[in-house]
Amino acid sequence: MPFDDRKEEILNILRMKKSVTISELEKRLFVSAQTLRRDLMKLEDKGMIVRTHGGAKLRAQTAEQWLSFALREKDYNAEKTDMARRAASMVRDEDVIFLDATTSTYCIIPYLANHKDILVITNSAKSSCALGELGIPNICTGGRMVIKSFSYIGSDAERAIMNYNANIMFFSCKGLSLDGRITSSSVEENELRKVMMHRADKKVFLCNSAKIGKTYLSNLCTVDEIDEIICEKPLPREIRELMQNK
Repeated sequence: MPFDDRKEEILNILRMKKSVTISELEKRLFVSAQTLRRDLMKLEDKGMIVRTHGGAKLRAQTAEQWLSFALREKDYNAEKTDMARRAASMVRDEDVIFLDATTSTYCIIPYLANHKDILVITNSAKSSCALGELGIPNICTGGRMVIKSFSYIGSDAERAIMNYNANIMFFSCKGLSLDGRITSSSVEENELRKVMMHRADKKVFLCNSAKIGKTYLSNLCTVDEIDEIICEKPLPREIRELMQNK
């Protein structure tokens, strides 16, 4: 097996397992330990892996590197990535997490990679693929796809969510009125979010300041029905008071 083929096999194994020993690679690739050590040295020189005592682990891409590749500039900005970091800091090992199909929650994904034994449940095909790419276990609902966003909606997606319970839910919406209503232009997307909210212990709304003071067609909930709002700027006094008085 030439080096290029061995390289791909080693990297595929590491993407699945995060770390591997030389003895494991010997059994998988039928190559001598001496050859594998040379291979690992080459891969480390290329910045792809980190050698460990008796093996190797995948070099973690920085979240920013992954975002710039997978999201592209049009899908995220400094505000969203800052909110995403703060959201991920609320996750604990072994949590089950609901993510809706917004770009705000998509930005959380790379910051989840270091958590152990988590499971993410989402109605976003794009998020499911990104989670898989980072080796994060996940379930995607299926259902009727919204082609524009690669998200699933409708009764099939809602029934899928009803099969599960989550420790925490992250979601976003288009508007937050000063009287505390969280709204969206899509009735069906909100219906699915309502099911997620019903099945999640903790509900966290990612809301950049541009959404505050705006109201759209479909009411999702009010701020007294959620646990936290993450915003890149301080929330208006009216919203803070509603959160404090819930």
